[in-house]
Amino acid sequence: MDLLLLLLVLLLPQPLSGKLGMKCPLNLDHQDGEKPWSYYRPGDLLIGIVISASEITPATLAFNMAPSSQIQPLPYEKKRILHMIFNIEVVNKNHQLLHNRTLGYNLYDNYLNTLGTSDALLDMLSSGEANVPNYSCGRKDNLLALFDGALEDISIQMSTLGGPYKVAQVSDNIASEALSDKSQFPFFHPMLPKEGIQYPAIVQILLHFGWILIGLFAPETDKGENFMRTFTPILLRNRICVVISQRFSTTGHTAPLRDALSKWSQVNVFVHFIEFDSISDRILPFHSTFEGLPGPTEGKVWIMTMLGLYVMRKERYLKYVHSIWTFPLQWKKSWRKDDAYKDPFCVEHEFQDEYFHCSVSKHTFSVKGQRRCTQKALVENKEKKNTMRILNPGITYSVIKILAHALSAASKPQRRRKKGEESLGAPRLQPWKFLPFLKKRELYNLSLLEVYLDQNGDVAADLKIISRVVLPKEDPFDKQLGTFERQRLTISQDALSQLKLINKSLPPSKCVEKCFPGFVKQAREGEPVCCYDCIPCPEGTISTQEDTEKCTKCPDVQYPNENRVQCIPKRITFLSYEEHLGIILISIALLLSLTTGLVLIIFLQYLETPIVKANNRELSFILLISLLLCFLSSFLFIGQPRKATCLLRQTMFSIVFSVAVSSVLAKTIMVVLAFLASKPGNRMRRWLGKSLANSIVLSCSFIQIFICVLWLGVSPPFPDSDLHSQPGEIILQCNEGSVAMFYVVLGYLGFLAAISFMVAFLARNLPGAFNEAKLITFSMLVFCSVWVSFLPTYLSTKGKYMVAMQVFSILASGGGLLGCIFFPKCYIIILRPDLNTKDDLMIKVGN
Repeated sequence: MDLLLLLLVLLLPQPLSGKLGMKCPLNLDHQDGEKPWSYYRPGDLLIGIVISASEITPATLAFNMAPSSQIQPLPYEKKRILHMIFNIEVVNKNHQLLHNRTLGYNLYDNYLNTLGTSDALLDMLSSGEANVPNYSCGRKDNLLALFDGALEDISIQMSTLGGPYKVAQVSDNIASEALSDKSQFPFFHPMLPKEGIQYPAIVQILLHFGWILIGLFAPETDKGENFMRTFTPILLRNRICVVISQRFSTTGHTAPLRDALSKWSQVNVFVHFIEFDSISDRILPFHSTFEGLPGPTEGKVWIMTMLGLYVMRKERYLKYVHSIWTFPLQWKKSWRKDDAYKDPFCVEHEFQDEYFHCSVSKHTFSVKGQRRCTQKALVENKEKKNTMRILNPGITYSVIKILAHALSAASKPQRRRKKGEESLGAPRLQPWKFLPFLKKRELYNLSLLEVYLDQNGDVAADLKIISRVVLPKEDPFDKQLGTFERQRLTISQDALSQLKLINKSLPPSKCVEKCFPGFVKQAREGEPVCCYDCIPCPEGTISTQEDTEKCTKCPDVQYPNENRVQCIPKRITFLSYEEHLGIILISIALLLSLTTGLVLIIFLQYLETPIVKANNRELSFILLISLLLCFLSSFLFIGQPRKATCLLRQTMFSIVFSVAVSSVLAKTIMVVLAFLASKPGNRMRRWLGKSLANSIVLSCSFIQIFICVLWLGVSPPFPDSDLHSQPGEIILQCNEGSVAMFYVVLGYLGFLAAISFMVAFLARNLPGAFNEAKLITFSMLVFCSVWVSFLPTYLSTKGKYMVAMQVFSILASGGGLLGCIFFPKCYIIILRPDLNTKDDLMIKVGN
């Protein structure tokens, strides 16, 4: 085993500080600057910290020197080291938090590259002096957690290397979508939400202000491509049209951008995915493009995916910008009152010289040497001039505070028995035993940010909506327009009112201004769904909101108003006694009923006169009574339909009319038989008499009675309401039940009338002074004409006018029978009594 280890050491490459075997020795000065730095403080509980505070950039090549690099500090990031160390000191001062234990750290700068990250993790995971994982010799540090302050790709590398050791990785950066996969990275615990938390906020903002026609832009990077692939379907699902979609670089060709902006000049909202390039670099290509475009191009709203703020002053390239929107994370209102947190001020070189002892260490079995700075004094808060604060120092403090509370819960001393005695103590804490304490939801309440776990167990956060409004002659100023809390958007109306006061109202971004209530959107062929025409809502529907995609149908008992923006109750209509049409029909029915009664009285008064006796006076009385009942039956058709009236009106009308028509038919047959019986030797005389006439009336009427009984038994009429025939009206009517039976009843009446008309027409020229055949012919001609014209008119009308048409037909046909048959006789009875004699009757017959 020792032999193998020695062979392994011989095969390892030589450290960078050694001389290279070359023919011409080169000057290898300044190579120590490339060696990684680490800040170390021993403690009972050790955490590892990896931060990207510097980057290595290639230096100018010289022919007399080996290729070298230069370390370039990143703005603000170098100060994060100071803040992390200071906040750890704050935690260590709280002796009750860690139960008299100390929190140590091993902090590395990975120089923004994967090689530096591998070196840092290799050193932290090696518990011995040599950078050999799982080899313990000398150093007994027990790494419990990794504090990840690096970038996304490096975070994935850290999770891959630290995962097999079950070391919890805590990050204070926006988490990558890939790291949210718990099956691949079960030990990654983000303190901030993952990428895309602002996407729902952007969508809700676009919908809230009606910005449904937008431009979408992203850099030509993997993240930019992922943004386009992820965010575009979300917009399409919410009916937001992306008419300009472009990935570009600041040095790219702007001709496609010019073509798109000139075609879609009504697009006033641009959504940009911001990665590393500055906002000014992104706006400059648009400024040069807008310079050459005709028409109004001012007032463009730029929505950035940034989760922070930025500094911007008045510049000429902001000429076409209305405002720039970002989404910084919300801080708790009480975080600045936290007594434990203070913002330290130190100059970097003083910080290292005063508080740390730095040396270059190189173990025999190490891969390469390392400059290590061991903390020798407590870091204090000093105020120095010409120093710089880092952005959002509270995030770092929140992570360390959460880690400290989780370590406190995991390392809490417990009472345990040992050889029959009780003693206090705790076993050595292992990384995998610390993991359950870090997963507790309540730990996120310790954060100074408004973060929480959503229903899926992912970290979510509340956002502020900041609009940096551009003014013509002043520097842009920030305006908080609202918040996005618990996935709900809140817009400040006061902020919008203030924008109106300074003439900076938010511009529209639509293909069409809007469809007013009462109209519906109709898509234009060959254009995006956001471009449409506005057409009125179809009949029977309304729309109460702008830009309605589908009109709403009114309930059956309501109908749209004239503008089709509201449903109003329908009027209940039926043929009533109070309206003019009902009054006219009632008056006619009463007049005809009184007239029929008067004729009946006249006939009873002159019962024994020849003209009354002629052609069977019993049939005349039956006809008069049936006509009177017909006129009275019309009252059943007027007024609100009831169950009794619906059952009686059609059956009573049909039966009474069948009796009347049967009486007319019997009269016609009796006239013919009387003429035939007057001829010598004719045997028809024995058929003359009351029995034949009564048989005709009874048999014809019985058939109609049978049809009506069958109708009432199978499908009787019932009260009903017609909601759809007339717009704005509910028609109360009698449903006939069986329409077929209704037309069978009418057909039978027509059959009787047709037979009566034909028989009377054939007998119209028979001799006789009081020959009723002519009168019956005219009466049946009127009757048939009325009912033949009734059918098409009845079918073409709706509502109460159908009922009025049937009442009119009843009165007209009954009046025709009354007038044509009985008025000539009444004329003779009242005005020409000299003709109402038997002698005159015989003379006429003789002639």
